Amino acid sequence: MKAIILAAGIGSRLSRPFPKSLSVLPYGETILGRQIRIMRELGVKEIIVVVGFKMTLIMEQFPEVYYKYNPDYYITNTSKSLFRAVEHLDDDVLWLNGDVVFEKPVLKGFLGEIAGESLVGVDRKNCGEEEVKYLRDDDGYITEISKEVVGAEGEAVGINFVAKKDLPAFTEALRRCADQDYFEKGLEFIIQDGAKIRPVDISDHACIEVDFEEDWQSAQKTFLRADQ
Repeated sequence: MKAIILAAGIGSRLSRPFPKSLSVLPYGETILGRQIRIMRELGVKEIIVVVGFKMTLIMEQFPEVYYKYNPDYYITNTSKSLFRAVEHLDDDVLWLNGDVVFEKPVLKGFLGEIAGESLVGVDRKNCGEEEVKYLRDDDGYITEISKEVVGAEGEAVGINFVAKKDLPAFTEALRRCADQDYFEKGLEFIIQDGAKIRPVDISDHACIEVDFEEDWQSAQKTFLRADQ
């Protein structure tokens, strides 16, 4: 299995002069550093970070991982960053946004659900306009996943897994995405073509995607220790 962290964006909504994945939590660890450490502790060996904005700041701090560069980071969105990372892979792929702060049991439980199916981590909660939302069918598989979902069951939290059998179709779907599409558009494409993607409920543990300043304030209040 390969793991991918998407950390190429400018993070304009948070207005930091550095990649927001390098924002420091109260106990002294960056968001990205926390993600990498937890992955290592859970046995994830090969980690690829997709970089763009001020990439050397990230690369100098974390020389022990692999990197892919999205040279168009300033005019493209996560679909194209993820495409850069997966286009030559032939494996199971775990990926997450570089601005997601989560408790270790979130990823431990998610990895425990991997059994040949593609997965999306979800949180059952009320969502606003900016959250990526989802709906399921009667068999429990995702039918819709986007910011525009009406009557949503909750939020897709930005932690995902595509099984090796689904990767070729997903890679082609990411290629088809427009430059400003999120990677969820690629998931929509393969769902429309018949792929089965199962949600993994992580609602019992803290998991915050840092898009806005209020998200960052919430993360600072929630994640006070490395061992959470």
